[in-house]
Amino acid sequence: MPTASSHEVTRLLQAWSDGDETALSELVPLVYAELHRLARHYLRGERHGHVLQTTALINEAYLKLVDSRRTPWQNRSHFFGISARLMRRILVDFARERNSQKRGGGAEQVSLTAGLAVIQAPEEDTVALDQALTALAKVDERKSRVVELRFFGGLNEKETAAALGVSEETVRRDWRLAKAWLLRWLSEGSDHAR
Repeated sequence: MPTASSHEVTRLLQAWSDGDETALSELVPLVYAELHRLARHYLRGERHGHVLQTTALINEAYLKLVDSRRTPWQNRSHFFGISARLMRRILVDFARERNSQKRGGGAEQVSLTAGLAVIQAPEEDTVALDQALTALAKVDERKSRVVELRFFGGLNEKETAAALGVSEETVRRDWRLAKAWLLRWLSEGSDHAR
């Protein structure tokens, strides 16, 4: 897989934003490995046998990225931050769709004994985490973005700081506080006074 400097990726992103379609064909091989890593990271928390596989998640994100070609890309970190957000949205939408089907859409009848064997699915965890992040964003948008970039995007402190235009110390502090806030919100449920 080809590797490129952050500057080369940024140059291609900006050219693509300016309408240079050839820049996209040069960009894709340079960012594919990182997108694959992001997708694997996202799917690691999903249930075994998840219908949406790594390549499918990348393809879904790619289609959405191509639709957003007029985005004024700032740099590599900005691109991967947006990619992380898109992958999160895709998985949350998938989980919501799957959960709605569980609640009657095409459901088959099962016995009470078989029904009791079912535990909370990772899709429901994904939806709960998304709801918690949305609630956190209402309180502190930057902390929510730090979690999204670090947890979902797999970016390190330095990359997250660059994407958000803040110091690494600010990222460390936001990460610590956001994790505590999310843990409390998730443990107390969505009725928690935010």
